[in-house]
Amino acid sequence: MSDERTEEVSEPQVSRNLPVSDAATDGARKDATHGETAHDSEHGSPAPEISVTKIGMQSRLPALDDDADVGVQKEHIVTRDGKADLRFTGVLLASAAPPSAPKGRWQEYRIYQTNGDKNVFSKVTRTVLEGADDAYEAEVFDPSPSSVPSQLIRTARDMTRSRPLTWMDAAVAFFGYDPLAKALYRKLSVRFEEQIS
Repeated sequence: MSDERTEEVSEPQVSRNLPVSDAATDGARKDATHGETAHDSEHGSPAPEISVTKIGMQSRLPALDDDADVGVQKEHIVTRDGKADLRFTGVLLASAAPPSAPKGRWQEYRIYQTNGDKNVFSKVTRTVLEGADDAYEAEVFDPSPSSVPSQLIRTARDMTRSRPLTWMDAAVAFFGYDPLAKALYRKLSVRFEEQIS
């Protein structure tokens, strides 16, 4: 009998049908383990498993599964963490995702319009790690000035202006101006730039 123990390294189980390179899965594992890859076995902890489904999603970026639904009237369910999910009939106005996710993490932004003229803003943060939950955020903008959510979104600066809060103001409050948000705004064909003279 030998006292040597063999170390088992858990390799990701990636389908041969998906166009995924070893560098992509190693990069995702390295990001998920804070700099260690599955080949760093000296620390004794196995590398996290990679989700085949999410690797497939990552390989199709910037395309999203619901891109064909843009402009289509249908029932939507928008998932939210820590709150009730949102169910409504309406239209997906635009969606955006980054062109790639080399570290195995990415965000997806979506803007919907309901049949009741409300807007729903959705932000999904995804990771390729098996067992790691994606994060879901969503907010509803009701243009009615008497609605509590629309009043809560308003800042002191907005309240001093004479113009009412618009869905575009609410979108900027939710998504901000990161590069992905700017790509989303461009898809809406609406001017989100700040006008100066």
